[in-house]
Amino acid sequence: MMRSLSRAIRFAAVLAAFAGLLLVAPGANAQSFNQNPILFVHGIEGSGAQFESQAMRFTSNGYPHAWIDEVDYNSTRAVADKSEVDQQIDDAIAALKQRTGRSQVDVVAHSLGTSVMYDYLTNGPMAAQRRANVGHYINVDGQNQNPGVPTLAVWAGRGTPGRHMDGAENVTIPNQTHVQTCTSSQSFIQYYEFLTGQRPAHDIVRQNGAIQVAGKALNFPQNSGLAGATVQIWPLHADGTRITATPVHTIAITDGSTGGGAWGPVTIQSGQRYEFTVLRPGLPTLHIYYEPFVRSDYTLRLLASPAVETYAGFRPGSMSAVNIRYKEFWGDQPGQNDRLLVDGLNVCNATLCPISKQVNAFFAFDRNRDGQTDLSSPDPVLGSLPFIQGGDVFVASSPDASGTATWQLDSRGGGPIRTLKVPNWDSMTDGVTLQWNDFEKLTF
Repeated sequence: MMRSLSRAIRFAAVLAAFAGLLLVAPGANAQSFNQNPILFVHGIEGSGAQFESQAMRFTSNGYPHAWIDEVDYNSTRAVADKSEVDQQIDDAIAALKQRTGRSQVDVVAHSLGTSVMYDYLTNGPMAAQRRANVGHYINVDGQNQNPGVPTLAVWAGRGTPGRHMDGAENVTIPNQTHVQTCTSSQSFIQYYEFLTGQRPAHDIVRQNGAIQVAGKALNFPQNSGLAGATVQIWPLHADGTRITATPVHTIAITDGSTGGGAWGPVTIQSGQRYEFTVLRPGLPTLHIYYEPFVRSDYTLRLLASPAVETYAGFRPGSMSAVNIRYKEFWGDQPGQNDRLLVDGLNVCNATLCPISKQVNAFFAFDRNRDGQTDLSSPDPVLGSLPFIQGGDVFVASSPDASGTATWQLDSRGGGPIRTLKVPNWDSMTDGVTLQWNDFEKLTF
């Protein structure tokens, strides 16, 4: 955590199975729901998206979706001046209390977010009132000082051994790394039992037919809203081509504040693949591809980063794509490795995806501008940033994106190889994001 914190200052720019079948969880009547709402505070180079799977698990176990919120703050500034994020947390807690009628909010914080929350709960004249507003607090793989509220401290088993928080309930999640410990089903069991006093009945429960999605379009990592952008949502064939001649939803983004950029909810279909296109004046078009949605999801984050897109893009005749998964890609752990395949070539090797690098975002682009792939060394710029890696991967494009690139994930968590086929957009005009689920299969 401290290593990630120091890098942030430089950056500035469930178990294997639960018993039972996947049954539909009973719906909760919001007026009679008897748990506190939940607020998530992310870590360095994070966003509310890192609570996406856990939010779906909570709603699968009866939490109304309006009981769950996330603070998207500028983590490049939070280490120096926390006043802005403190105000965002104050506002989010007040809104959750008003919306739910509850007198307290439960908070989950991860990594740098645990330092933000410790300062929020212990420093300054408002600290006592802020502690009174928090019913339970979950400190995930971060700092180890007790903030003075009922606390569960969750530690990554693949982190520094022996970590402990005095006066808290402590639990270590075996064989998991830093971000995985935030998003995994095994961690969810611990979260849920601490907050409710009982074990969850379900993992993420599939919903059939019409579902809703919502989220934010953000400039990353500052997490300011993409004011002036337009989001289009397109249903896709299995080969990644668009089914319809026009998008099924078109949304204008108007809020450019930190944590702004909200869009939705809109209705789509469960089990269907979609492309989210982000149009920005004067910038390349960003195409974001998800795996088929399994249930309503209100925590999507459409992340744009013009500086990184410029660095990795603008290479004529080739694609530029980033693969994101909020569970680290491992490439140097024999018998436990992930394989990230680009047209059949595994790019997640021991050099580019060592467990120590904690890769959550893998940029594949023609780094050397030579039409060749070279996986012998990481990109010196992207590879210097926490949780991010860049590899020299050449994937040919076509001016009209009439070809197809096949991306596959063979995950260490088991299950079948997952495939996302997409048009071969040229990096001079278009960028690609492939968003992989951090869960392998639904097992509760």
